[in-house]
Amino acid sequence: MPLPVPEDALSEGMPEREGASVQETFELFSALAPKGWRVELIEGEICVVPPANGEHEEIVTEVVEQVIARRGDRELRNFTGIGLSLPGATDTVRAIPDLVIAPKGSFDDQQEWHGPDPVLLVAEVTSSSTASRDRVQKIRAYARAGIPVYLLIDREAGEAVVCSGPSGDDYGHKSIHKLGTVVPLPRPLGFELDTSAF
Repeated sequence: MPLPVPEDALSEGMPEREGASVQETFELFSALAPKGWRVELIEGEICVVPPANGEHEEIVTEVVEQVIARRGDRELRNFTGIGLSLPGATDTVRAIPDLVIAPKGSFDDQQEWHGPDPVLLVAEVTSSSTASRDRVQKIRAYARAGIPVYLLIDREAGEAVVCSGPSGDDYGHKSIHKLGTVVPLPRPLGFELDTSAF
């Protein structure tokens, strides 16, 4: 998706773009992104994602509310908008999941990008512009980072996919559930997510 470049960005302070590396271009796009837009670097591809629609945010909020109500560990917190720096096949991956669950205090610094070590679960809710990345590249990135659980709410397919047991570039266990049913989440969460509210 093309990123609008503000007129004032074309001033003398604009860095030279010709010959810039993917990382430098990613940083430039991140700096120029309008408020609410997310810029990610997934397997060498810069992905610019516009603000989510209302249905998407309703689903994320419902998952957050259920985690708060059903979590066994009261120290777990829900984070949205957290940037994760993940190991890539060749370069670093920069991802901003729709939801991250990690212990309280995991991100209490001034960093923009964080390591994945404290993360217990990441969740993505698909949009037409992100669905293929959420289903393929992000599974590889999150598995490679050793994130224990990846929850994919696939609106287009009408499914919730729970991936657990990260090993290499994939997850060893994937369970697929129709949206509208109860979805068991493995430990460290260990509760059932009711997707009928989606």
